[in-house]
Amino acid sequence: MTIPSTEIGGQDVVLAYAGVNSEYEALRSHAIVVDRSHRGRMRFFGEKSGEALTGLVTNDVVAMQPGHGQYGAALSAKGRIVADLRIFASPGSYLVDAPARAWANWMGMVKKYVNPRISGYRDDSHAVRDIGLFGPDARRIVAAIAGLNADGLAALTPYAHAEVAIDGVAATVARAVDIGVEGFDLFVPFESFDAVWKRAVAAGASPAGLGAWEIARVEAGRPEWGIDIDDTTIPQEANLDDFDAISYTKGCYIGQEVVARVHFRGHVNKHLRGLRAASLEPAPTGAQLIDDSGNHVGDVRSAVASPRLGGISLAMIRREVEPGMSLTAKWEGGERRVDVTALPFPV
Repeated sequence: MTIPSTEIGGQDVVLAYAGVNSEYEALRSHAIVVDRSHRGRMRFFGEKSGEALTGLVTNDVVAMQPGHGQYGAALSAKGRIVADLRIFASPGSYLVDAPARAWANWMGMVKKYVNPRISGYRDDSHAVRDIGLFGPDARRIVAAIAGLNADGLAALTPYAHAEVAIDGVAATVARAVDIGVEGFDLFVPFESFDAVWKRAVAAGASPAGLGAWEIARVEAGRPEWGIDIDDTTIPQEANLDDFDAISYTKGCYIGQEVVARVHFRGHVNKHLRGLRAASLEPAPTGAQLIDDSGNHVGDVRSAVASPRLGGISLAMIRREVEPGMSLTAKWEGGERRVDVTALPFPV
C-alpha cells in the first residue's frame, strides 16, 4: 500500500498511515504519534547565547530559566514575521525549533546577525529528530517511554521540558500546546528515532501523519508559517499576543518599533479569524471573502474538513468583520457562505 505524502520545505512528509479520519479519531480518543522532524532545529550555546537570541525575537529569552520554554517570532526590520519559533532553555544552551517553510529565513537571519565568536550556533535538524505524542493518553505513554512520573508531566507548563534518558540515550521531553489537546515532543538523537517510535506504538499510540495534525491545528487556531502567515504579516495580525509570544518590557530587538507602535498607539487592520461552512467541505485556500455590500474583506488560508466541526478554515480578515458575521467565499468554479468565528473554534 502506498503511503500518501507531501513535500514541505524540501522534505517528504507523511499525510496519513491508516487514513486521516481514523487518525483524527485516535487523537481524540487515545493518542497519536507523529513525526515532526520536518521542522528545523538549531542549538545556540555559550555565555552570550541568550542575549543573542533575545535581540532576534519578540519574546524575552534571557528571562527564562533552564527547563522552561516559550513561543515567539523573528521579524524583519519592518516588523514582519520571518519565522515563528519555539525556544527551549537548557543549562548553557537553547534549542530553537522553527517551521520547515520558514527555516531558510531563520537560518539567513541568524547568519546575518549572530556573531559566532559571541554566541555559537549549529544546525541540529538532522542530528536531532522530533517525535510528537498527542491525545488523552499521551501523558501515560510518554511517562512509560521516558521513565517519568505522569503527575510530573502534567505539571509542566507550556514549552517546559525535562532532560531524560531513553534506553540510556539523552533526550528531551517538552510540553507541546500546538493543537489544543495535551501533547509532548520528544527530541531524540537521529539514531534513536525508530526505537522510540516503536515504543510509542507498543505503548498504545496510533501512528499518524500530517493530515490529522493539520485538522487539529486549524481547530486550535494555530497559524502555520507559509500558509496562514508569512513575511508580510505583523505579529498582532497573527494573534501572537494570544499565545504569549511578545514581550513589551524587554530590550530592543529587530522589528520592535513596529510591534510596539501597534500595541501602544494603534491597531492592525486585519486579523486571523476562523470560518465555518454549513457543509463538510470548507471554503478552499485562496478563496476571496466578500461581505454583503460586495466589499472584498479577506482571503482563506488553511482549509480542512473536520470530522467534529465540518468545513472550517483560517482566514485573514479585515478587523471590522466581527465574529458572528457571515461572508461569501468565492473561488474559480464556486462560492460558499461561511460564518466568521473567533479562534480557537468553539467546541
